[in-house]
Amino acid sequence: MILFGCSSAPIQNVKETPLASPVNLNNGSHVKKLLLSQYRQWKGTPYQYGGTSLRGVDCFAFVQNTYRAKLGYALPRTTKTQIKLGKKVSKSLLQPGDVVFFKTGENALHNGIYLGKSQFIHASSSKGVTISNLNNPYWLRTYYLSRRIR
Repeated sequence: MILFGCSSAPIQNVKETPLASPVNLNNGSHVKKLLLSQYRQWKGTPYQYGGTSLRGVDCFAFVQNTYRAKLGYALPRTTKTQIKLGKKVSKSLLQPGDVVFFKTGENALHNGIYLGKSQFIHASSSKGVTISNLNNPYWLRTYYLSRRIR
């Protein structure tokens, strides 16, 4: 079992993001529009171990905040709970809103949210909140699994 990664960071005591009205996650174009709206707000926010705000955020908190603020779903904060949500989905069948996970070390996970056309949004430890391509050699090598939250 993998227990470490972004989510193993200490959880900061911060005000919880308001829960948006749930959206139909099967409507890929609408989901992508909402995800890109979140990206515009968070673009470049620095990666911060344990961070949960625009001052600094880690990958799991970014996914949690995005689902809560834009998609209307309250996801848990930790690795071992986020990776169990929804159902496993094949990489070839990804849809906007699916959560992609990467095994970035022996006991480390990273995650982001799929946008479509091999792109995903995430809080990168080197670039902050950014959009990356699943076909990048690093992401190809570290890809672990994907989950569909529906």
